[in-house]
This record gives sequence, structure tokens and C-alpha cells, in this order.
Amino acid sequence: MLKIGFIDYYLDEWHANNYPEMLKKFSDGEMAVTYVYAYTDPPQGRISNEEWVRRYEVERLDTVQEVVEKSDCIIVLSPDNPEMHEELCRIPLASGKRVYVDKTFAPDKPSALRIFENADRHGTPCFSSSALRFSDELDTVDPAAIDKIYTEGPGTLDIESIHQIEMIVRLMKAPATQVMFLEEGTHPSYLIRFADGRTAQCYHRDDPNFSFRLTAVDQQNHGRVLEIKSDFFGNLIRQMVRFFRTGEVPVPHSQTVDVIGIRTAIIVAAKTPFTWVNI
Repeated sequence: MLKIGFIDYYLDEWHANNYPEMLKKFSDGEMAVTYVYAYTDPPQGRISNEEWVRRYEVERLDTVQEVVEKSDCIIVLSPDNPEMHEELCRIPLASGKRVYVDKTFAPDKPSALRIFENADRHGTPCFSSSALRFSDELDTVDPAAIDKIYTEGPGTLDIESIHQIEMIVRLMKAPATQVMFLEEGTHPSYLIRFADGRTAQCYHRDDPNFSFRLTAVDQQNHGRVLEIKSDFFGNLIRQMVRFFRTGEVPVPHSQTVDVIGIRTAIIVAAKTPFTWVNI
């Protein structure tokens, strides 16, 4: 049995609540979340950390160091508080053990670079990704044929933009250089310009039930609209299980840094619409 340790900001959040059963399922029972550390109490309206460990039958430890020492592999969660990742990752990424860091990887590009530098300095295998990167629909797109990409999805810029950006960076396979914020209000939109001159445009819908969509346009201006309906969260967990077994990193660190650089620039660009902002 491979023992997995959770390190979280607080425990009652969707990822911590669902990953244990998914990891057990997709590892055929070979992996289990055994230890957890929570940095703080949850916001009002969520169950306490004490109730969480009783409900999920996981041992809560007092320090990050204890979780790292007792676990075979580590998952750093805190999905909606990326500003905590550098602190929560410091000891795990110095351990040499395999570490998955939940989305959003970092609040800004300098932080992302520092986190990876810590891992590289200690020879610690790690990766981070939005689950949308692993959508089956993206496997049907030839990256070499893409001229433009349009994406749509639910949620806010600060929390949910990571999902659309992750899909775009996976397919474009080129560094992004600039972003431009186009529209405010309930349906914000922005452009991403890449080093080879291609662009992508993202739209956010103020509707939690709206599904993610991606349109890939080729050089002949032929577009394919993909509605993302596959089990992308299941695919993420499968990748995580494979990584914990083999140590093979499925997402290049350079792409993760690019994703965070784009997200950071978009938040800045939102303050000055219709102006290019360098990444």
C-alpha cells in the first residue's frame, strides 16, 4: 500500500473531499490517503478539520514535516489559495519524494519559478496541472495544425481562468508573450498572444452549469468546436497515480510556469482593458 499524505490550507474543500476515493479507485486499491496536515481552520459553513478526519478516516498530524516523513508520496492541495503553495511546498519539495501540487500552482510567475527551483535543487519529482489539460477531447486535436484557439468556460478569473489557459498552453506548445483584457462584467474576455504570432481568446460565463468548450481553427480557417464532456478529473487522477508509481512527470515545468505567467498578466490587464500587457 502506497501511503499518500495531504497537505492543505483547510480540509473541507472539493479536492480533499473527492481525491481519496478517486485515488483508491484508479490505483486499484494500491494507494490510500493516510495522513493529513491542515494549516488553518475552514471558513464558516464548512465542517471542521477534526470532523473531516473522522469522516474520511485519515490521521491528522501536527506538522508538514511529519506528513512528509510518514508518507510515500505527497499531494499539496490548497486549490483556491495558491498564495499558500510556496510555504506549504517548501518541505515536501525538499524531500525527494514524489509531489503533486494542486491547481492553481502559484499566485504569480516569480513564485512559480521559486517553487520549481526548490524542487530541482533537491531532486524532487513534481508536477501541477488543471484537470482540463487531460480532457480526452484535446487528444483529437493536431497541435501542428492550429492557427487560433477560442475557449469558453464557467467561473471567475482568479479561480477558474487556470482551466482555459491550461488547455490552450497544452495545444499551442509555444511561449506566450502578451495578453489583452477585452471585456468586463459578467462575461470577461481576453486575448493571449504567443511568440509565433498565433492568438487564443478566452470567454468566462457567469453560469456554474456552463460546460467548457474549445474551438481549434486551422490555417485554412476551418474550425472544430469541442465541448469538453470527458472525465477530465478521472484522467487527472490516472496521471497522478502513474506519476506516483513511476516518477515520470506528465507536464513540463516550463508549461506550468507559462500558464501562471499568463494568468498573472490577465489579472493585471483587467485593470487596463484594450491594452497589451507583457508577460
